[in-house]
Amino acid sequence: MTALSARTAITSGRVTLVNVRQRSLLTARLRVLWVVAVFALVALAAVVRIIYLGLFQEAPTNRSLSEALLPPRGEIADRNGVPLARAFPAYALWFNPEALDDGGSPLIKTPEEVARELVRIFPDMDVKTLAARLATGRPGYLRRRLLPEEANRVQAIGEIALEIPQETERFYPQGSMASHVLGYVSADGHGKVGMEEVLDKQLSDPAHRGQAAVLSIDTRVQGALEDELQKGMLATNAVGAAGIILDVDTGEVLALASLPAFDPNKIDGAGAKNMFNRVTNQVYELGSTFKPLTVAAAIDAGVVTDLSRRYQANRPIEIGGFRIRDSHTIGASINVPEALIHSSNIVTAQIADQLGGKALKRTMSDLGMNERPYIELPARGFPIWPKGEWPRLRTMTVSYGHGIAVTPLHLASAYAAMVNGGIWRPATLHKIEPGHAPRGRRVFKASTSAKMNQLLRMIVSYGTGRKADAPGFRIGGKTGSAEKPGAGGYRRTSLISTFAAAFPMDRPRYVIVAMLDEPQGTAASSFQRTAAWNAAPIVGKVVPRVGPLLGVMPDETRDVDLTDVLPLVKGGKQ
Repeated sequence: MTALSARTAITSGRVTLVNVRQRSLLTARLRVLWVVAVFALVALAAVVRIIYLGLFQEAPTNRSLSEALLPPRGEIADRNGVPLARAFPAYALWFNPEALDDGGSPLIKTPEEVARELVRIFPDMDVKTLAARLATGRPGYLRRRLLPEEANRVQAIGEIALEIPQETERFYPQGSMASHVLGYVSADGHGKVGMEEVLDKQLSDPAHRGQAAVLSIDTRVQGALEDELQKGMLATNAVGAAGIILDVDTGEVLALASLPAFDPNKIDGAGAKNMFNRVTNQVYELGSTFKPLTVAAAIDAGVVTDLSRRYQANRPIEIGGFRIRDSHTIGASINVPEALIHSSNIVTAQIADQLGGKALKRTMSDLGMNERPYIELPARGFPIWPKGEWPRLRTMTVSYGHGIAVTPLHLASAYAAMVNGGIWRPATLHKIEPGHAPRGRRVFKASTSAKMNQLLRMIVSYGTGRKADAPGFRIGGKTGSAEKPGAGGYRRTSLISTFAAAFPMDRPRYVIVAMLDEPQGTAASSFQRTAAWNAAPIVGKVVPRVGPLLGVMPDETRDVDLTDVLPLVKGGKQ
């Protein structure tokens, strides 16, 4: 090969190599472009889909995810965040006789054998009753709320008809505490009776389920009130009891108890009988607890201007064939402080007679006594309210708590207005943030309220309320013992004993009402049935327990200034 031919071959080989490289580079570039184009199309499709969903459809994915993470029903908590009601997943035991679907017996074993195996798991069940239930072939619950280990043992029995569905269970961690406030949730998932019913829509709404519904109740205060009421009820063999603690400046209910209570975790026949709320739904003649309200109305109207003025007290008042008398003769004549201290019907009736039916009725109306009590609970009793003009006899009897029937909540709200400076506010079970209390309406002058605070404190220091006194807490209040009405008149052997009080009286912050239904004279009450011996001591025990929890510390160096009224009663003190 010549030199020229060699050079030509080398040149040709180089050209071929360059062409191959160019083709390979072009192919690689085309492949990259195809990949980029595919990714661009995918991204464009995704963007178009996102825009479409945003413009034309709701976004169910996020909402369903959030709903799945939330409890099926919102939580209820007390004012301090303590849970009162919450929902959680639970197991149940359901009998499904159609599970085998072979037209034969729904059970592999006999009903008696299955019943015995179930009773080994649940010892509180009865073999005979359970076997009869299985033999009927009727579907339904055999048991609610199974523990996971119990569910596993049921499955180990090997009966297909015994199903273990997972359900949502409403749980009340405090048991029967505040049961009349809370109510319960029925099998259909809706709230009944208490705040469960009132807040049913809110608690079921996914938009609110993540936040607890906060009540005004304080579980510590509620527990103390229920405990002392229960002790007082058992000690006197009373058929029931009721109590309430109210913030006088906001109307917030710190505790509300009606006994006997029920367990919202287990609604049975006994629990259903106890659902009636004695605080908000039952109306009573509350007797002498009305006397301070009558005196306050008379002072406010200018009818009583001199507390030292004396009224005859040793002769019954006869009017319209009716005799108004006292339980015992207090004296030939007594003044207003002495009348309250010794609870004189005769003197209170004379004061009301001077005040007049129109003025007394207006005051009671301003205190809400003519309407259902103001609170969120669905069960609210309507008062027995005398209609039309009040004649003399009606005015006199209402003045000491007869001829008018209201709930203990009515009384608590009225006392709050009497001691807080004269402003009536509706009671509430919702927690109120500082500075957001309702304005309310003025019923008494501030000066009248201040005078009544002195008189209420005197009743506890020197009168029928002495057994409610607790050192350092400056309690003031009034007893009331009224016979229950019955067929043919009042039943002298059946009393409603009530003590309505406030503390501390040098700056009232809380009202407390304790009531016993038909207490008996027992050794614990010195064989007495009146409020001075049974309801008043309950308040005297509750206040020292709840006062420090509410920021009221005992201080025996402080008290209400009684220097201008004390000389009026020293001579007549018993």
